[in-house]
Amino acid sequence: MRKNFNGIVYFYGLWVFVLIVLPLVILLAISFLSGDIYDLSSVGFTLDNYIEAFSPAYLGVIVKSLLIAFYCNLICLLIGYPVAYIMASMKPKNRNIMVLLILAPMWSNFLLRTYSWMVVLGNSGVINSLLKTLSLNPIQLMYNDFGVILGMVYNFLPFMILPIYLSLTKIDKNLVEAATDLGARKIDVFTRIKLPLSIPGIFSGTTLVFLPAITSFVISKLLGGGKYLLVGNLIEYKLISQQEWQVGSAISMMLIVLLLVFLGSIRKLAKNKLELNVW
Repeated sequence: MRKNFNGIVYFYGLWVFVLIVLPLVILLAISFLSGDIYDLSSVGFTLDNYIEAFSPAYLGVIVKSLLIAFYCNLICLLIGYPVAYIMASMKPKNRNIMVLLILAPMWSNFLLRTYSWMVVLGNSGVINSLLKTLSLNPIQLMYNDFGVILGMVYNFLPFMILPIYLSLTKIDKNLVEAATDLGARKIDVFTRIKLPLSIPGIFSGTTLVFLPAITSFVISKLLGGGKYLLVGNLIEYKLISQQEWQVGSAISMMLIVLLLVFLGSIRKLAKNKLELNVW
């Protein structure tokens, strides 16, 4: 039994090394290279790639991506928490139906779901066609922050709802009943019991939404009309269009470090919150 367990650990360790660690090491190595990476004789060591990656233009794109990811997170939390709270208050049968409805759109292709919003938000889309029918001026719903954030919220909202929902369903009902018996109001039960105990779900949902939001390039490319540049689009442009693997790798490594700092801060904050007394 012990040998079988060790074999499984070694297998998954090899799997992680080949698919995660090794590509990151290669990416890190490329970010410090100069010259043609396909011609080893012309390759050298340089820091110019990181100097270019830290240029004001690229830093501006990263800051903009952070803001978009923050807005997406905030909206997902404001929508997702009430939905998760309502779901947790339902009967088990109704909960399963709600979970199914939330997961159903994710069964379709991500690209297809994003394309569908182009039909709704376009200048000749459903909304603007309805406005024209009502003799109202059309609204620019795409190629701006609104369209990109809406597409992100639609695609990533389930990643916020489900972790919060799981945290709320795991709360011991005896705590709620005891608080009610002791005369606690509903608002006190929520603020002192349910909200603090659902913090792990909030942080998990925040992480699951923030990571794809800041690295996404398909949504900003389609709903941004190809003119909306986020860090994911910048990396794609450097790697594919310009074939500047060194600079693209440097930007990618900067983004990885930034995400690690974010995840570390989230983990530390969550740990501190969990150590607080609920009461």
